[in-house]
Amino acid sequence: MFRFSDPLSVEHFEYDLPEGRIAQTPAMPRDTARLLVSRPDVTEDRRFSDLPDLLRSGDLVVLNDTRVFPARLSGQRPSGGKMEVFLLRPLGGEGAWEALVRSNKRVRFGMRVLIGDGLEITIQGRTGSGFQVILHHPGETLEAVLERHGQVPLPPYINPDAQRDDRHRYQTVFARHDGAVAAPTAGLHFTTELLQRLADRQIGVAFATLHVGLGTFQPLRGGGLAAQHLHREWCCLPEATVAAITATQTSGGRVIAVGTTVVRTLETAARQTGVPLAPWQGETNLFIRPGDPFLVIDGMITNFHLPRSSLLMLVGAFVGLSRLDRDYELALSAGYRFYSYGDASLLWPG
Repeated sequence: MFRFSDPLSVEHFEYDLPEGRIAQTPAMPRDTARLLVSRPDVTEDRRFSDLPDLLRSGDLVVLNDTRVFPARLSGQRPSGGKMEVFLLRPLGGEGAWEALVRSNKRVRFGMRVLIGDGLEITIQGRTGSGFQVILHHPGETLEAVLERHGQVPLPPYINPDAQRDDRHRYQTVFARHDGAVAAPTAGLHFTTELLQRLADRQIGVAFATLHVGLGTFQPLRGGGLAAQHLHREWCCLPEATVAAITATQTSGGRVIAVGTTVVRTLETAARQTGVPLAPWQGETNLFIRPGDPFLVIDGMITNFHLPRSSLLMLVGAFVGLSRLDRDYELALSAGYRFYSYGDASLLWPG
């Protein structure tokens, strides 16, 4: 499936995925999604609801509790032309955000975008990834106006569908910290009942936060992996989670990261604070390539990723390139569904 050779390049992580294999609707209930369990010498086809049976008492599951906020705003210029503002992340000044701006005419500094009652946006300048904009919402909180006017920022490969209830479904059941413009998709498979079953089996649950940015799922430019650079995302590893990880490792349990965002948070913290871990927060652009070490995690839960993406390379780093090839070929032949609303895998290292 993949044709790996040395030195590795982005082009080696290309593969053909039929459009019909890109999941357009999530599994209902959430934990009925399929789960490919990958070990060095064997794979199993299970359901996500089987997860408590696949882990051991004393293991620890670490989840990303970021919350997707309604970042896509449709509006118009005072002259009437349509515009769209996609909020990416807050900047230093009051009301200042980095955003993508779409317009059928040239975007000019000082231009006003009328979003709706109570919200107006001014285009102020350029940033590295888009534009600096100022949000004006006098008399109301930002949360209130975004809830009223914003739309869920679905990935471009998911087609709009008013019947799908994306505002609820494209959100984990444990989301609590606003800041993501894309969901930590491996966490979408958890239900409150499944979390309770983990607790009943004495399998711990802890949380980290990484506000997923728009660049997470974008394919990388071509060329060698050493020359690639990732966008920055804010993350936080709190003291309670560090304590849970330390206790788990001391007692011989395993640390299972749910999603590549949790992997990058834990591994960034380990590289910043050293091992044993210490609480840490800041921005990360950690790009884990095949051959790089993993300092914290013992297992990983993740969905099936886009070709040429850094996430696919992170998975290859964890399981090895031959297993990456084996698992993706199996997932394709066995009818697994791919990407954000798709199925999941439970990966154990070799």
